[in-house]
Amino acid sequence: MPNNKNKIYLYEALELRSEYDARIKNLKDLLPEAKENRDKFYFRRDDEVKLRPASGFSVDEVRDELNIIEFKKRKLNNTIQQVNFNHHIVINDQEINLAEALELRKSVNVQIGELSAQLVSSAYERVIYKEGRDIVESPNIEFSKTMNALENKRLLFRDLNRKLRAISYSISIDFIDEK
Repeated sequence: MPNNKNKIYLYEALELRSEYDARIKNLKDLLPEAKENRDKFYFRRDDEVKLRPASGFSVDEVRDELNIIEFKKRKLNNTIQQVNFNHHIVINDQEINLAEALELRKSVNVQIGELSAQLVSSAYERVIYKEGRDIVESPNIEFSKTMNALENKRLLFRDLNRKLRAISYSISIDFIDEK
């Protein structure tokens, strides 16, 4: 953690945001309306059963805690977004901000999936035996070109990940998880 008061590294902020998401989900699951919504989808013989809060549990306290954590998450998310727009990395000799780099990484990941599927289909010719002879259908896409394109996308993805991770360990932001 940085020495400056009220500062955390970007990677810590991202971890904290994930923790907030998990806590929000957990608190929402405790609310009675969430239980009612879940029970709508199940056939139950004990429809006459009513639930009431157990001792030590307060729905109002859960709602208050949920509001506090949702507020903190919004505040933290805003700070993270500002950092993403104000800091830059260089990819393929082009300087882009972190927000663009994150979108690029997502896009490259999708392209890797598509190229992987193309690679499999380009690896084999289709042979159909018909009327005593073989009919051979070659793939529409050349295997070596697909393999090279896939490798280039994987290298780009790796480069993006490494640079994003490195910068997240070097940037500190103004945020503290106050209790």
